[in-house]
Amino acid sequence: MMQKTLHEGLPGLGLTLSEDVEAKLCAFGRAMVKQNEVMNLTGITEDTAVAKLHLLDSLTVCAAVELKGKSLIDVGCGAGFPGVPLAIACPDTKVTLLDSLGKRMKWLENVLPELGITAKCVTARAEEEVSKCREQFDVATSRAVARLNILLELTAPYVKVGGHVVALKGSAAREELSEAKNAIKKLGLQLEKVEEFDIDGAMHSVIVLKKVTPTPPAYPRRFAKIKQAPL
Repeated sequence: MMQKTLHEGLPGLGLTLSEDVEAKLCAFGRAMVKQNEVMNLTGITEDTAVAKLHLLDSLTVCAAVELKGKSLIDVGCGAGFPGVPLAIACPDTKVTLLDSLGKRMKWLENVLPELGITAKCVTARAEEEVSKCREQFDVATSRAVARLNILLELTAPYVKVGGHVVALKGSAAREELSEAKNAIKKLGLQLEKVEEFDIDGAMHSVIVLKKVTPTPPAYPRRFAKIKQAPL
């Protein structure tokens, strides 16, 4: 059922994937549901919901931006979304998964090679890890981590000038964009587009921002400060 739902949802994103890629996406979805029995990874465990709310939702990124041959970091990847589906669907994209929860990252480190998925797993806090790889990625993406004005301070410093920050949001995307105007300007970003995808009647928005100037070295601040006084 998961693969059927995934297959039927792809034309709505303007995507076509081989049967092997679809099967691998679903193998990861099922592995996550199985692991969820012993570890809190997701509240979404039913086949069709996993296909729509995890797999298709993640794939909106490759429907909105060109990832071929690019390097991408998924900041606050959680159970691996959107980063793992992107690594499967775009195998020539160099994917780094970043999250501060060690147990979750350990599971990803073990399960990805078993499924033949290539991605680098890093256990660290976003605002700390950036000192090692500042402005080195073509794309930084994130889903369900924080409101946009907070999220951008955590993701923009990873992206090289000319690259993109891609935020997955729901129906409140426009409201969050308006709230993040100051952050966009201060962090060296510029709004390129907002793409909207209807997945089973729910609006999934992809906010694409281009990095136009280097992010000032003062950012990111410590997370407590970011949360307390968002840009």
